[in-house]
Amino acid sequence: DQNTHILDSITYAKRIQDAILTSAQYMDNSLGEYFVFYQPKDIVSGDFYWVYELSPDHVMVAVSDCTGHGVPGAFMSMIGNSLLNEIIIENGNEEVDNVLDNMRAHIIKALHQDDEKHKAMDGMDLTLVKIDKKNKKLSFSSAGHRVYLLRDGKCIDYKGDAFPVGSYYGEEKPFSLQEIIIQPGDSLYLTTDGFTDQFGGPNRKKFGLNNLKELIMSSSYVPMDKQKDNFSNAFE
Repeated sequence: DQNTHILDSITYAKRIQDAILTSAQYMDNSLGEYFVFYQPKDIVSGDFYWVYELSPDHVMVAVSDCTGHGVPGAFMSMIGNSLLNEIIIENGNEEVDNVLDNMRAHIIKALHQDDEKHKAMDGMDLTLVKIDKKNKKLSFSSAGHRVYLLRDGKCIDYKGDAFPVGSYYGEEKPFSLQEIIIQPGDSLYLTTDGFTDQFGGPNRKKFGLNNLKELIMSSSYVPMDKQKDNFSNAFE
C-alpha cells in the first residue's frame, strides 16, 4: 500500500514536471527542424529542456542535467526552469554566459551553499545556446557539457567549462562564452550525459562519446524525425 501511494504521488508529479517543459507546438514554431529524445530514468527526471523565442530571428535553447535522479533531480529541475524564466524572460538578460553566472549565484544563495556548515554540491550541468538566425551565429555557454556540431558529415564537439552551475570545490570562475558561425546544412546537438553514460551492450559498457559522435554522423543524411528513431534504437 505504501509503495502504491508513493508511486501514485510521483506519477502525478510527472504531470507537473511535463507541464513546465517547453511544448512541442512552441518548439515547432521556434525551431523548425528538430527532435527531442527525452526518457526519464525514474518517472520524474533531473534532466530538462527549455526553449524561448526572443524574436523571430533569435531563439534561446537550454538543456540541463540536475544533481540526482528521480525526485531530488526533479526538484532541482524546477529551480533551474524557474531561474531561466526569471533571468531571461522577466529580467531580459540575453547574454548566455551572464545568465549562467546569475543562475549559479541564485542557486548558491537559495540552497545556502555559501554556509560552510551546510555546504552541499547540488546544482546542474547546463548548456545555454542563443541562435541568431539573421546573422548566422551561435553563442553558447556550457557547464559540464559538450555541444556537437554536424557539418559536412563530420561531428565537431565543443567542450564547455568543467564546473557546474552551483557550488563546487575550487575557485569560482565566470562562465566562458563561445561563438560559432553557422553554415547552411549545419545541425546542432545538445545532450546531457544520460546518453553517453548509459550502460548496455554485451559487455555492459557505457555508450561513450565516440559512439555518440558516430551516431550523429550516421544520422546526418536523414530527416530529424527519422534521426530521433535512430537515437532511440541505439539507446535501446
